[in-house]
Amino acid sequence: MEDAEIVALYWARSEDAIRESERKYGPFCRSLAQNILSVREDAEECVNDTWYHAWNAMPEERPRHLRAWLGKVVRNLALDLWQRNHAKKRYGGMVLLLSELEDCIPSPGTVEETVEAAELGHIISRWLCTLPPEDRLLFVRRYWNGQALSDLAGETGLTPAKLAQKMHRLRLALKKALEKEGIGL
Repeated sequence: MEDAEIVALYWARSEDAIRESERKYGPFCRSLAQNILSVREDAEECVNDTWYHAWNAMPEERPRHLRAWLGKVVRNLALDLWQRNHAKKRYGGMVLLLSELEDCIPSPGTVEETVEAAELGHIISRWLCTLPPEDRLLFVRRYWNGQALSDLAGETGLTPAKLAQKMHRLRLALKKALEKEGIGL
């Protein structure tokens, strides 16, 4: 079923919308949540919350790319749950991902920095567009989807060590691009 048809089902308040979303995007959403949370039960909770959120908050502008919209929802829910549970020291995977990026991306703390975070997002998006498609995909899959280096290495044919070097070079390139834009670290 096409995305527009699934969105129309949400607007018609048909329970088929959830069934079709689960059928088409359930594995993607589970994978994304699992990569962030590392705990299957928590990932499943986020996916179920995603369907609930979609049911209650399908935007009026009707997303053209339902996968991207659902991915954003499940990712935000997973990150929220990760933050709540992080105080309990339950997750190590996301700590590693964030620690890899902390040298090249400042974290917002004040209102002014929060406003500047939107501009930071635009700068990172422009930088991603300058990358070859395969590097862009690796960066997004690693730092947005939270995929493990070992999984990505297996798919690319690179050894984990070579892929780690490649990711390090990409992070250095991002840091250089941010510094060129006047973003201090």
